[in-house]
Amino acid sequence: MTTFDSWRFERIRWTIYILLALSFMLVFFQRIAPAVVAGDLMQSFNTTAAALGSLAAMYYYIYTAMQLPAGILADTLGAKVSVTVGNLVAGIGSIIFGLAADFEIAMIGRFLVGLGVSVIFVGLMKSNTLWFSGKHYGIISGLTVLLGNVGAILAAKPLAMLLEFYSWRTIFVGIGIFSLILAFLAIIFVKNKPEDAGFPSLQTTLKENAKFNLLEGLKTVLKTRSLWRLFWLNFGLAGSFFAFIGLWAVPLLRDACDIARSESSQYTSFGLLIFAITAFVIGGISDRLGKRKILLVIGISIYALSWLSFYFMTWQSGISLFVMFGLFGLGAGCFVLTYPLAKEAVEPALSGMALSLVNMGIFLGAAIMQPLFGVVLDWYWQGTLQNEMRIYPEFAYRSALYLMLGCSVLSLISVWRVREKALTTSE
Repeated sequence: MTTFDSWRFERIRWTIYILLALSFMLVFFQRIAPAVVAGDLMQSFNTTAAALGSLAAMYYYIYTAMQLPAGILADTLGAKVSVTVGNLVAGIGSIIFGLAADFEIAMIGRFLVGLGVSVIFVGLMKSNTLWFSGKHYGIISGLTVLLGNVGAILAAKPLAMLLEFYSWRTIFVGIGIFSLILAFLAIIFVKNKPEDAGFPSLQTTLKENAKFNLLEGLKTVLKTRSLWRLFWLNFGLAGSFFAFIGLWAVPLLRDACDIARSESSQYTSFGLLIFAITAFVIGGISDRLGKRKILLVIGISIYALSWLSFYFMTWQSGISLFVMFGLFGLGAGCFVLTYPLAKEAVEPALSGMALSLVNMGIFLGAAIMQPLFGVVLDWYWQGTLQNEMRIYPEFAYRSALYLMLGCSVLSLISVWRVREKALTTSE
């Protein structure tokens, strides 16, 4: 490849990556934003905690159900179709959500958002497997999660500040329009693989480009035990983290600590920032060490001990909350290592479906935990209302934290059963 060709390759590769990463940032924004606007949603639709949990979890329900279809779509039609259609549907859903006159219409909008964004991440990760070499996949996965979490961080403190000037409805309509713009740009610029742009494949095996029987490939993925262990690991680790940070962290700080939304979002933003940095750094470290499992064990252990400490500590504004939310992010950020482990567990042609199965665990965990957390809160509600919004006692939140502790134990059990493939520098 000539110098000019190399420059053109890098330009095309990073243009594609940036567009897909921007789309992924919106995935994270839509995932975390309900936590900051929780009070607004409860007032606008006059909902209970359980109903609010169901509204927020609608994103996760459809996201979970769509993960295997998303993998099939990525393995067959590629990232171009996945991201274009995903942004289009998510954009329409966000606009409907922002304009919803009642709770039922809001649920439909949230459903469409979840449906649209459900195919973007797997399409992005599939694109990464084709545009980047295997020996760099850990750090690219970490960079991807880091950039995605920029969207999550924007959905915390910056969103809280923006809500001082604009309504939550205006913001979600604006995000929907941006999604439609990204869909248009994906049509123009995204290429599924280097060969589509006139470059040779980066894969070191012919299996990547070989045609495979879709049904047989799906059976192979579903029969791979290591993928299911990673599924349950993500269910308990990232699933519980997103369930808490993405909805219940801000209400907990509001009700149990009497902390305003703008200040509460500082703690969630800090947790998300540490989560993003950890995902990026740990991916690069694992590539250099050639090991993933030991780093996962350390991360999950930190996560479990953090929830135990959070349960027993006194909740009050200050450095202690920054430390706890930082530890949540530090432990949960190690989840990114499940992606290279999933990729390494199957042949390259099946990587999209393998990634989608492991990714499904995250969103099934969040889909179950968000409304279940709300059910526990409603169970202990003492009838307190403030501006037509339910206020829950501290012991209700402490009782709900048993769910988080249980999830972290599930991840610990799962990680010890994970087997990893030895990495070589030639991969």
